[in-house]
Amino acid sequence: MTTRIGITGAAGRMGKTLIEAVSLAGDELQLAAAIERPESSLVGADAGELAGIGKIDVAVSASLEDVIGNIDVLIDFTIPAATVANVQVCAAAGTAIVIGTTGFDDAQQAVIDDAATKIPLCKATNFSTGVNLCFKLLEVATQVLGNDVDIEIVEAHHRHKIDAPSGTALSMGEVVADTLGRDLKQVAVYGREGQTGARERDTIGFATVRGGDVVGDHTVSFMADGERVEITHKASSRMSFGRGAVRAAGWLPGKAPGFYDMRDVLGL
Repeated sequence: MTTRIGITGAAGRMGKTLIEAVSLAGDELQLAAAIERPESSLVGADAGELAGIGKIDVAVSASLEDVIGNIDVLIDFTIPAATVANVQVCAAAGTAIVIGTTGFDDAQQAVIDDAATKIPLCKATNFSTGVNLCFKLLEVATQVLGNDVDIEIVEAHHRHKIDAPSGTALSMGEVVADTLGRDLKQVAVYGREGQTGARERDTIGFATVRGGDVVGDHTVSFMADGERVEITHKASSRMSFGRGAVRAAGWLPGKAPGFYDMRDVLGL
């Protein structure tokens, strides 16, 4: 049975990558809809030509509502406000959704949580298989090294990224904090300046770098006296995220309503 996929933000960098990723995924997955903002000059264009893969006879739509009946699952890597609106459309229609957007505030997250009681919803801060493997490795490293190390997280992204730290960095921090029985909101330190005093062992530090065309680099350092363990993931292409999101889109339809993440998709 073919899974019909819709992609929002079709003209964006990630949207084009997702369109290409669907085209590479095999006959069981089909791009059935591509959506852009109503004011976009690309509405009506062929989605395949837009993504640089050739004509596929799927015209870019100006409205999710117009095409929601033609898809089994929506993939959304846009911005928080747009994603929340799309989640509500999917929930009303009973359509599964894969969310790669990050930077939601508490009110927006509450809308997503409510939708997950009505539809299968897969949300991850990073859909890369490698990053999700890193989450598992971080859990193991934290269990072994425990409270005997200082833990710092450094992430780098391109100049256009609008939220900081990255959702992936925060997820890494959550894995570490949860494993240690800490509340990340209480122990996170976001950057340092001036006379900060000695480092407190229980804190988890975050540092953010923005510049150029960096797709996404993340390093978690476990630092003890005399040695340091680092777990690093570097993405060189958005296709690593695209393939993962498309894999999730093929897995999600038919699942019971609920909140899933990429580790569920991968069986981790």
